[in-house]
Amino acid sequence: MKRNLKVLIVGAGPGGLAVAAALGSAGVPTTIVERATSVGSSWRGHYDRLHLHTARFLSGLPGMPIPRQAGSWVSRDDFVAYLEAYALRHALDVWTGTEVLRIDRTDGGWRVATSTGEVDATHVVVATGYNRVPLLPEWPGRGAFAGTLVHSSRYRSGAEYRGKDVLVVGAGNSGAEIAVDLVEKGASRVRLSIRRPPNVVRRTVAGVVPSQLVSILLSRLPLPFADAVARATARLTIGDLRKLGLPAPDRGIYTEMIRDRQIPIIDVGLVSALRAGRVEVVAAVEGFDGSSVLLLGGGSIRPDVVVAATGYRPSLEPLVGHLGVLDEHGLPREHGETQVPGAPGLHFVGFSNPPTGNLREMAIDARRIARRVAKS
Repeated sequence: MKRNLKVLIVGAGPGGLAVAAALGSAGVPTTIVERATSVGSSWRGHYDRLHLHTARFLSGLPGMPIPRQAGSWVSRDDFVAYLEAYALRHALDVWTGTEVLRIDRTDGGWRVATSTGEVDATHVVVATGYNRVPLLPEWPGRGAFAGTLVHSSRYRSGAEYRGKDVLVVGAGNSGAEIAVDLVEKGASRVRLSIRRPPNVVRRTVAGVVPSQLVSILLSRLPLPFADAVARATARLTIGDLRKLGLPAPDRGIYTEMIRDRQIPIIDVGLVSALRAGRVEVVAAVEGFDGSSVLLLGGGSIRPDVVVAATGYRPSLEPLVGHLGVLDEHGLPREHGETQVPGAPGLHFVGFSNPPTGNLREMAIDARRIARRVAKS
């Protein structure tokens, strides 16, 4: 194994690949370490129905656009194929099957302990992403639930649950899309458990303009004004969802995205399913009792299956928790080209949820990191 590197990147997802390609274009030798056996491993594990919620022309990585034949909204399989082609196109040096265990400061840079030995590097870029460890709440009685409980990371297709009564827990984009997938694949009943009322937006405005493009424009405005414009647009394009059981959100769309890192539901069929009565909204899950799911407020239901679309943890603590670079939520205190004081040469990419699109921001961060590293 190589011992001394200029740049070591942890993670061969889109963020890590983008930084490596940008550094390569700047003439900086770079190596990527990936614990899985292939690039884009987290994307390979997503459910079958998944498509990017960001527009194809705004989602490409530096130096290679996503091919037009992938369509306006790129499928999971097409995006994985794009990542594979991207790594080949840029001749990226990727060590697969190698897990990074810990990153420590040295006099001249960083020492990275991996499953196959130690590596010294002048610069380290952590690009392991949000979706590293599935998060399943410790609901009381969870272990004794008589039905089937599965985290969304293990969900593949609603066809597996045809004829079943299914409860989806979590009103993020995964939960909303899984609920629609279950309806389309023939589940007998689909309910969506919501703890915090979500904002919902159309994927396109007037059926033509991607909402992401509107978000890029509005992100330059003060939060109250951006929230007001987004609220008016949602009222015109979505309508009032309260009569369908979906309470009004507590905060504006842009306030939620920027301050709470909460992305709105990008509607790919949920609103129609709610209006048709094919998805029912229920209260938050409080626990389990045998075959019953206990809901906030005292109600209970008896689904055959519970799909927990309850998110993930980045789980960065084992890698860098001792360095003082994480905030109270376990996320990097600084992101992109900006470094935490006292940690020169350590960068993080792909840990934000920007209203302008995560892949777009990864590409921007990659170019900025490359420029900074190339000058050092």
